[in-house]
Amino acid sequence: MSGYDRRSFLRGALAAGIAGATVGGMAGAASAAPQDTATPPAPPFHGRHQAGILETPRRRTIMSSFDVVADDKNGLVDLLHTLTDRARVLTAGGTPPQNGVTTPPSDSGILGPSVPSGGLMVTVGVGASLFDDRYGLASRKPSGLTAMPTFPNDDLDPAWCHGDLSLQLSADDDDILLHALRDIARHTRGGMQVRWRMNGFTNPPRPTGTQRNFLGFKDGISNPDVTNAAEMDRLVWASGKAPDPAWTAGGSYLVVRLIRMLVEFWDRVGLSEQEQMFGRSKDTGAPLDGMREQDAPKFHLDPEGRVIPLTSHIRVANPRTPQTDASRILRRGFNYDRGMDEVGNLDVGLIFTCYQQNIARQFEATQKRLIDEPLVDYISPFGGGYFFTLPGVQDSSRTYADFIQV
Repeated sequence: MSGYDRRSFLRGALAAGIAGATVGGMAGAASAAPQDTATPPAPPFHGRHQAGILETPRRRTIMSSFDVVADDKNGLVDLLHTLTDRARVLTAGGTPPQNGVTTPPSDSGILGPSVPSGGLMVTVGVGASLFDDRYGLASRKPSGLTAMPTFPNDDLDPAWCHGDLSLQLSADDDDILLHALRDIARHTRGGMQVRWRMNGFTNPPRPTGTQRNFLGFKDGISNPDVTNAAEMDRLVWASGKAPDPAWTAGGSYLVVRLIRMLVEFWDRVGLSEQEQMFGRSKDTGAPLDGMREQDAPKFHLDPEGRVIPLTSHIRVANPRTPQTDASRILRRGFNYDRGMDEVGNLDVGLIFTCYQQNIARQFEATQKRLIDEPLVDYISPFGGGYFFTLPGVQDSSRTYADFIQV
């Protein structure tokens, strides 16, 4: 049993179920589950970097934050061992062990008798609050990791902010994600509890190219090239050099922003005004001085902003100057739909995530340029947080706990 299975058993919590659900049983399953040929294979779990950062986003995601409730540092280490074990099992797939008819099943069964990996990617991060005085980890804290501040134009709800751990699950099917979340919650009971959770999805290209957000514009066109290793080392990956601790090499700083879109008001705005706010054509995604989505805007030929306004989103977020080149981020966006609010308005928006080497130099520099941009009248950031996405677990002898061991 994992450390948390043992602890929960001794406390008498869910004793029968946890007694039958061992990490080793599923990890040692003899047969692999058949794969859905329409689902792209996930990258290997082991590697220098975690999956879910450079890879093309899956169709579905769960972005969640957890509070660690382990009693002491040994309990935290147990938790991270268990979390690693479950991630290995779930991303590999297989046949769960049979516990017999008198004990709860070892698996929820929502994916059938043989669990497919479903292209699942698991991405784990740590928040600044994990390095408080509970577990003696102050010396291990990444230098740029802080609690996310409230920026002008934010309307942050504390219940939807921050957390000790971040967990992102990505796959093409909702049942794969819910199965993984239930499995992890079951095996880490007593070690961590959900602080907030948001389900998101990507849209198919309409008609081609980058997905659209719920304002109708293509979202995330101008990302750095993830196939360029030198560019990723410059903009995305932590180097492990001072002032960061050495263990951070291969990880990345993650910013999560939960952004509601006030679509009832947006839908009353004229097309020309919408395009002026973004600086792009709504139908093609091209900059207003271009023809195609991937055309680079020619700000230097339009210094007065007569074609692309000086206040437009693309011009303020990424001025494309030598001075701002180092502030570029790797952006990953997922739409969300939570139905209606208490007064009957649509509750839809964006799970904005981005990865970078340095939050202050990259995300915060960009966010400060965006203060009071015209779009702020139609969006309302209400949650999220800063996290450090751990480096990859490089082989079967290692776990997430290796990064925080003193």
